[in-house]
Amino acid sequence: MYAAISTHHLLPRVANIPARVYVPNNESNNVDVIDPVTYRVLRSLSVGLGPQHVTPSWDLRHLYVGNTYSNTLTVLDARSGRITGTIRVPDPYNLYFTPDGSLAIDVAERLGTLFLYDPHTWRLRGRVRIPWSGADHLDFSRSGRYLLISTEFAGQLVKVNVRKRRVVGSLHLGGSPVDVKVAPDGSVFYVANQVRNGVSIVDPRRMREVGFIPTDAGAHGFCVSRDGTKLYVSNRLGGTISVISFATNRVVATWNVGGSPDMIQVSADGRLLWVSNRYDASVSVVSTRTGHVIHTIRVGSHPHGLTLFPQPGRFSIGHNGVYR
Repeated sequence: MYAAISTHHLLPRVANIPARVYVPNNESNNVDVIDPVTYRVLRSLSVGLGPQHVTPSWDLRHLYVGNTYSNTLTVLDARSGRITGTIRVPDPYNLYFTPDGSLAIDVAERLGTLFLYDPHTWRLRGRVRIPWSGADHLDFSRSGRYLLISTEFAGQLVKVNVRKRRVVGSLHLGGSPVDVKVAPDGSVFYVANQVRNGVSIVDPRRMREVGFIPTDAGAHGFCVSRDGTKLYVSNRLGGTISVISFATNRVVATWNVGGSPDMIQVSADGRLLWVSNRYDASVSVVSTRTGHVIHTIRVGSHPHGLTLFPQPGRFSIGHNGVYR
């Protein structure tokens, strides 16, 4: 699943784009743009109300800022990082793209609905009602035929058949499930749970929890290591990052990074993590060798789904920069 991201090399069409970290500040209604070489904020972009995530498009040509309370996507040119337009969609808490690039999925958390769009014209192609509250994070199966989506406020994990556009299964995990990540071989899914303080391992065919990995308080966000062998887990209430081995399904390291780590991105060379601190108005830069925080950068209020762009990978499936 992660072969294309397990390299330091960028696709030719993005290789000469200067790397930038885009940080959506949920309460400041702006996006801070950071130079990852100097660790300085270069500029702040005014966007809509309640920006949640910055999402690279499937074809890596655009970045979309999901403005939940404005019901808009602010469109950034991926090469210049400048605002080029606005697209009206309902409640874009999160945004994903099917692995074949045929659909954009607007995860409208408040409305409990997945709105399906043509990603080129942004014409509505369908919708899927999620009958539990708090639908917000998802990932796709190896084939892309189905997805699993968490419902943060109901404790459910929901299986959706993408082609049939309907719910085909569910699993009660309890607590508050948030981020979802498929295993490298596609056999299981990992689900962070910020109330159970750990990560569920789920068999997607039987829709059963087959294991649980305790991490720390407020397990929240995921990021796959550059070599594809480890899963980084942000523990937002514990101020730590757990490192899980995909091979053993065990925590092999816990880093005390402080703050309130939320969403994570890994640098192209795999040496650094960029982490938004949701309740501390800052971004931390963490060494993946030592687990130490080497820089802290002040940003706006309630930074959330930051993205580091460009990244290795053939295409983006969305969220804050998840690639295949």
